[in-house]
Amino acid sequence: MCGPYPRRRRYYQIREFQMASSADELESEDAEDELELELDDDPPPSSEPRTDSLPGRLYDINDADEDSKAANLEKLTMKEEDAWWNQVPLNNLDLSSNALTHLSSKIENLASLTVLTLHDNALVELPPEIGKLEKLMRLNVSHNKLSHLPREIYSLPDLRHLNISYNEFKELDPDISDLHMLEFLDGGHNNIQSLPGGIGFLVRLTTLLLPYNHIKELPPDLVNMRSLQKIELEQNDLIGLPDDMGLLRKLECLYLQHNDILELPDFEGNESLNELHASNNFIKTIPKSMCSNLPHLKILDLRDNKITELPDELCLLRNLTRLDVSNNSISVLPVTLSSLAHLISLQVDGNPIKTIRRDILQCGTTRILKTLHERAMANKEEGGSDAASTSGGISVTRLRGGHTDTGDIPENFPDSSYSNQQPSQFGCRCPYPCQQHMQQNVQPFCVYEPLRNCPEYDRETQGHIYEPESYEQQHQSGNMANLFMKQQEQRRSSGYHNSYMYQQQQEQYVYGQDNSHHSTNRMAVHPRWVYKLRHTRTLAVNLEQLTEVPEQVFQLAKEEGVHVVDFARNQLSTLPNGLQHMREQLTELVLSNNLIGHVPQFISQFTRISYMNLSNNLLNDLPKEFGVLVTLRELNVANNRFQFIPNGIYELQGLEIFIASENHIKQLNVSGLQCMPRLTTLDLRNNDIDNVPPILGNLTNITHLELVGNPFRQPRHQILMKGTEAIMSYLRDRIPT
Repeated sequence: MCGPYPRRRRYYQIREFQMASSADELESEDAEDELELELDDDPPPSSEPRTDSLPGRLYDINDADEDSKAANLEKLTMKEEDAWWNQVPLNNLDLSSNALTHLSSKIENLASLTVLTLHDNALVELPPEIGKLEKLMRLNVSHNKLSHLPREIYSLPDLRHLNISYNEFKELDPDISDLHMLEFLDGGHNNIQSLPGGIGFLVRLTTLLLPYNHIKELPPDLVNMRSLQKIELEQNDLIGLPDDMGLLRKLECLYLQHNDILELPDFEGNESLNELHASNNFIKTIPKSMCSNLPHLKILDLRDNKITELPDELCLLRNLTRLDVSNNSISVLPVTLSSLAHLISLQVDGNPIKTIRRDILQCGTTRILKTLHERAMANKEEGGSDAASTSGGISVTRLRGGHTDTGDIPENFPDSSYSNQQPSQFGCRCPYPCQQHMQQNVQPFCVYEPLRNCPEYDRETQGHIYEPESYEQQHQSGNMANLFMKQQEQRRSSGYHNSYMYQQQQEQYVYGQDNSHHSTNRMAVHPRWVYKLRHTRTLAVNLEQLTEVPEQVFQLAKEEGVHVVDFARNQLSTLPNGLQHMREQLTELVLSNNLIGHVPQFISQFTRISYMNLSNNLLNDLPKEFGVLVTLRELNVANNRFQFIPNGIYELQGLEIFIASENHIKQLNVSGLQCMPRLTTLDLRNNDIDNVPPILGNLTNITHLELVGNPFRQPRHQILMKGTEAIMSYLRDRIPT
């Protein structure tokens, strides 16, 4: 039952074959495992010219040779690894960087191929026989001289990844729409003038990369590609975007730098958008409606445009972490920017700003936001409650999530019917959402970025800026629930009882309870907040001075499918116990700028979490169970009290970004960092590291390394300023030989 079988070879060696740079390299160290792919000095005559310079044996590598056909069962079983049941056909062929000018039609013999890499050659055309590789899933022909693809390729039934970048394409063949399984398309760095109308049929495409072309207009059916998550169109000739961009509801990243765009759409429907890069265009205004339509936007890059004014509605981008409006014509910064709880980078250089002194602008984000906050408070005191109903033309109705100046909910707002039946207690007198909570002035206003460039900053101040005077008293009190109730009572007595998402009412809707059996005051959840949870899948309560969160909040969030929890800028001393209700659905957790001194062990139960921000707290260690968070991709513990990197972090095999700046870390554990194969960004700025081990330079997976602000002498500051590549090269040169 042996039958014909392939040339004996070890299955783990033959899965990927890469062309050698010389015939000598084809010789195996073990003569028994030699594949005999050496080039013939005198190739036999053939009807087809051998212009690809590839060994002829390559195209027949899956076929049995004469020796194998003559072998008996005894010979086959002499070595376990050479037995026929351990043989697999070739499925990954890498011929990159071989200066190939032609590929033989015999490629069709490799019918088992799933990956074909022809990157960095001199190919001017591909054989049509590639279309017979029906199992092919990935095709990379980047960095060649191709101007078209054979039409047979567009009939590949399982092709999911196509890279044709860095070639000479002037257009995309309309037949590309026949690649129904395609998920990734990279056509960057070509001369493409336009996109075919049928491209909208690529409904499974998640990534579309077309940078550095000459595209002037996007086809209308682009918005039919409902699975798109990332679009790169920088360095083109675009003058606008489709009006119905909102149909791309899964879009997360949009790159439009260096085009000729005059205005932005309102992006209604693009609620998943995280990054919008539109620098170096001709944009004059930021649509006010855009700000309310992008609840999850984190990065907004609009530098080098023609913008003259920033709308007050920017404060509606509550998850914004980076705003870059450098090199525009902006003269005034709206005070509402100070209400952005997560804004850590505000770039305004190159603008004719006259309302803020230059020395304040040079101090950076923290000082600018603090100045804007102080002015907002001053304006409120001068204008009174009547003047606070609007701020620079901004509608307080929108800032209150639909409430009018009288505290009522408009009839067209979701769940407004309930409000018409009950007396509203949501009357808000603040010019924007965060002001009402800052009036109590419980503690100094602060954000993540420390004042490293400001003369008023010093290390001692930083160490105590997040500690209220009553910190010890809070822990001695023991009953955090009572503290929360007292806190709410203080809010009601001081006139700010409507600032939080809960309210005390008589015989009103209560989550999980039947009002007919209770007549006492209780904690209620307003229906408009239920709508916000359901609509945004985000539970976000910032700047509320909370010390505890009721468990029913997380029960409600779980039922509404919430997967993002944000309680930044409060006074939480630990993670709320109610978070455990969301352990199977939580993907992002933001608890920055609190008073958290320890992380409980139940953190290990969050099986889907990918992003965690614990910056600006009082942490000095993490539980050992932290290492089981295999899905965690980004961790921010900046501005805490760590003296070492916790051991559990080294067990995070999937961690890609680790930010631990502004701590007291004294040494680098390179052996631990070597256990993190996916780590690409390591930020250890402003710590107490006195020595950088040279072997750190061997961690080539780290592409972004920040070490500025540490007391070590080597590498010197000049090298640190040259970037990661220079640092790693310097360290490798100092490794003892």
